[in-house]
Amino acid sequence: MTELSDLPIRDDLRGQKPYGAPQLDVPVQLNVNENTYGIPEEVALDIVEELARAIRGANRYPDREFTELRESLAQYLGSGLTAEQIWAANGSNEVFQQFLQAFGGAGRSMLGFSPTYSMYPLLSAGVGVRWIGAPRLDDWELTPEHVVAAIERERPDIVVLCSPNNPTGTPVSLDVVRAAYDAHDGMLIVDEAYGEFQHAPSAVSLLDGRPRLAISRTMSKAFAFAGVRLGYLAADPAVIDAIRLVRLPYHLSVLTQGAAVAALRHSDAMLAQVSSIIEQRDRMSAALRELGYHPYESAANFVLFGGVDDPKRVFDGLLAAGVIVRDVGIPGTLRVTAGTPAETDAFLEALARL
Repeated sequence: MTELSDLPIRDDLRGQKPYGAPQLDVPVQLNVNENTYGIPEEVALDIVEELARAIRGANRYPDREFTELRESLAQYLGSGLTAEQIWAANGSNEVFQQFLQAFGGAGRSMLGFSPTYSMYPLLSAGVGVRWIGAPRLDDWELTPEHVVAAIERERPDIVVLCSPNNPTGTPVSLDVVRAAYDAHDGMLIVDEAYGEFQHAPSAVSLLDGRPRLAISRTMSKAFAFAGVRLGYLAADPAVIDAIRLVRLPYHLSVLTQGAAVAALRHSDAMLAQVSSIIEQRDRMSAALRELGYHPYESAANFVLFGGVDDPKRVFDGLLAAGVIVRDVGIPGTLRVTAGTPAETDAFLEALARL
């Protein structure tokens, strides 16, 4: 049987592993930061009606510019944005990939601050961009001075700031974003996949007058839309024009566009559980502290906690109790998604027994 190593793949992809998390059918799934509340019934019905209308015209290609969706996303984000400042794709990973295809490429580099989202190095490798993972400060924090020093040292073409950071949950202040933008003449992208779970203002508020800044967001988390795959970007219209050069034709299906437009009509209902998720996140942090662990500050819908002597044993013990969490590879830690109160109960009770 042919092995991957037998094929003439690119040298820089040899030895790489694809991104992935365990997909196991267990009662309490708290490992991939999904919104465990699901879609409200009345919203689901409206989405189904929108899909029924869309499917009748599925013999035709979809709107290549997905104009209605971009208008809906601009209205949702506010800050005076227009449809010309919005882009969307099949999840924020594809948005990020298109961004790198437009502004990266062979001979260019991207700087991030590790530990951070594990897809950044993989997406970089996919387009020949050299990934630079600069270290974070204690408790995974970033300061303007620390970020500027790394940019001046590495001179990257692209800088990425994950805010709140995955997998640590660490918030990134707007002062850090401003400093990173002013420190170099390349592109800066801020990944706000978990933006709805933080109380701080979005970096979208900084777009005016900063044409090299882009903010990536998603409907997967707060909107409970992970299975639909809809990510989007806010940036200067010139950045959107650059991404058009590399996008695939008709990359967003009529079904994806229709479902997202319908969901955005009900943004208040779709986001109604965000405050409950934040409450469970903070509840888990307090309980973990009482159990002797070290939960790190989180502005996302999950908690990374340290003080785990044997992460594999704890992971396996929780799994045996019907609860799956995530080992993100940071020594002595595990990460758990904030879910419903019942799911929080199950996690904390199983952990206490261990």
